[in-house]
Amino acid sequence: MCWTAERRRSYPTPRTDHSREQGRQDRGSDERQVPAVSAFRMYLRVVSESLQPEEISRRLGAEPDESTSIGSRRRPQLPPRSHSTWIRRADAPEGRGRPEDLEPAVLGWGTDLATALGRLADAGEASVFLEIVQEIRDLDDPQQKGIALSADLMSWLGAARASLDIDQYVYHECGDEPGGVSPSAP
Repeated sequence: MCWTAERRRSYPTPRTDHSREQGRQDRGSDERQVPAVSAFRMYLRVVSESLQPEEISRRLGAEPDESTSIGSRRRPQLPPRSHSTWIRRADAPEGRGRPEDLEPAVLGWGTDLATALGRLADAGEASVFLEIVQEIRDLDDPQQKGIALSADLMSWLGAARASLDIDQYVYHECGDEPGGVSPSAP
């Protein structure tokens, strides 16, 4: 299985470690079985070089699903982070979904959150992003392709002064690669 990745915008984002995503191998078979997962994930990311996550939460009146602090380290040998991150995931009720299934979660956060995010961005204290991660594992599955965003979501993003960041990963059979696996990025 090969994979290609295409980034629509260039901002640092949390990455899935694809090297650990090996799936399960059936006994007596050379094929890997990859567990069924949604082709899309969506989350809000706030990045600040001056505010810690606790202060971002206080200003937004909302808590993150995950965060990192200025000065924290991913690993002891790495330099301290120069920025904080504040992340809130958009989840679909069944845990699976296309972007249009995930939109109600973002819109459900309300216009007060969008306005508070916009104030942070306008003051230059933080950058705000809506991240969409798309993983295409079946090139013939129309549910894994395409991204449509509603006018309501675009309006919410405008109030939040949020940029849209789309990461796309396409997994497909290569056939001609040594060992059958070849990561490539266009």
